[in-house]
Amino acid sequence: MLLALSVALSACALGPDYQRPHLQTPPQFKQIEGWTQATPGDALERGNWWQLYGDAELNALVERLNISNQNLAASEAQYRQARALVSGARAALYPSLSSSAGLSRSSQGSGSTNSSTTNTIRTGGISNSYDLSLNAAWELDIWGKLRRSLESTRAGFEASAADLAALKLSLQSELVQNYLQLRVLDDQQRLLDASVAAYARSLKLTENQYNAGIVPKSDVSQALTQLKSTQAQAIDLQWQRAQLEHAIAVLIGVPPSELSIAVREQLPVLPTIPVALPSQLLERRPDVAAAERRVMAANADIGVAEAAWYPDLTISASGGYRGSSFADWIDLPNRFWSLGPQLALTLFDGGARSAELERSEAAYDQTVAQYRQAVLDSFREVEDSLVQLRVLQQEALIQQEALDAARESLRLIDNQYRAGTVDFNAVVNVQATALNNERTNLSLLGSRLTASVQLIAALGGGWQLEQLLQAQPTAANQPAPGTAGTAAP
Repeated sequence: MLLALSVALSACALGPDYQRPHLQTPPQFKQIEGWTQATPGDALERGNWWQLYGDAELNALVERLNISNQNLAASEAQYRQARALVSGARAALYPSLSSSAGLSRSSQGSGSTNSSTTNTIRTGGISNSYDLSLNAAWELDIWGKLRRSLESTRAGFEASAADLAALKLSLQSELVQNYLQLRVLDDQQRLLDASVAAYARSLKLTENQYNAGIVPKSDVSQALTQLKSTQAQAIDLQWQRAQLEHAIAVLIGVPPSELSIAVREQLPVLPTIPVALPSQLLERRPDVAAAERRVMAANADIGVAEAAWYPDLTISASGGYRGSSFADWIDLPNRFWSLGPQLALTLFDGGARSAELERSEAAYDQTVAQYRQAVLDSFREVEDSLVQLRVLQQEALIQQEALDAARESLRLIDNQYRAGTVDFNAVVNVQATALNNERTNLSLLGSRLTASVQLIAALGGGWQLEQLLQAQPTAANQPAPGTAGTAAP
């Protein structure tokens, strides 16, 4: 009857069932005007979003990061620890079985003392005891304490998996940004090298004109100053590129001395990124998913704390053989067994259970606040990236017009100088303006490429948590993080 009652009661579990914290999400992003909306076609490849930049070398570097990055390896080990904790918590739902075998020797004596006042006689002996037993115990989860503990551990495991996905996305984003900036520096280096060559020709032409008595010595000095200052700018780019190359080497898990990225003339493409609705962002971003799973774990901990007020029921059984002689140790008269339930209830603990329940409820409130803050931060990051890309696009259009005008001005002033209608000072000023506009144009492209990567990361990238959790049930029937619908970010 006791067993039947416990099985019936075990259908319930103390503590509140998990409900996702209420959030007020906007119908769309504030900066979405003029942007490409998400479509079921999913233009952003999940898991390989960096392929949008059309660079095979970049793709290979990211794959090396996924395999060899040491921070990622540490997080993956932490993820496996969390998975093992789930297996341990699940094992508590089942009976435990243990066995033991032992030998003990003991003695005892009695006696009296005989003297003028006492008389003692001592006798004694040594006895052996052989013991072989099999023990079984099963804690019946009447109040749901073990199930709530498993729910909490599983939610913690899912949070750890989401942390792993968030770290991977962050590292991938960092590597892609470094690589794109390196390629922009390569283009700036080509621009400066071409400018140095052109200024060297101008210096030669000016020196010839000076030798012929056509121009003054000051024109030669100006041409030399322009050449040397541009050469210094070209040299300055070398350490910037080296630092980016070193950062990429560390990200893929190799010493900086073992990685060399060759200079290439082709720049990566600037992709078109469709944007999902704000509500879909909550299921795509791994950091938001991790924050929600921690809310789920804290909610289950409340049930564990509440179950501490109720008695624990354990059914135990043991049996074996115990004898004083090894020869007849395993013999029918030496067998023993025991079977019976045990109720354990804490009657007084000085308020420890009340304090633990209060702590669990406060921890839940803390995780809810952290989850809501993570959601707000995710909205802000998307809005920031959207407005940054929109403004940079407008700025790039204006800057291109300025660059076209500077190139035309340079062509005209060069013809005028060759015709002798203007002095070399005018040529130097126009050349400096054109070069600055060329570099500004490349810097804007670099900023737009970086902002596009940041937008993809803010939208959740292409993390695939479902692959990590394919063998694990999802707690409280909530959708696993990363299982958004067909709409793409």
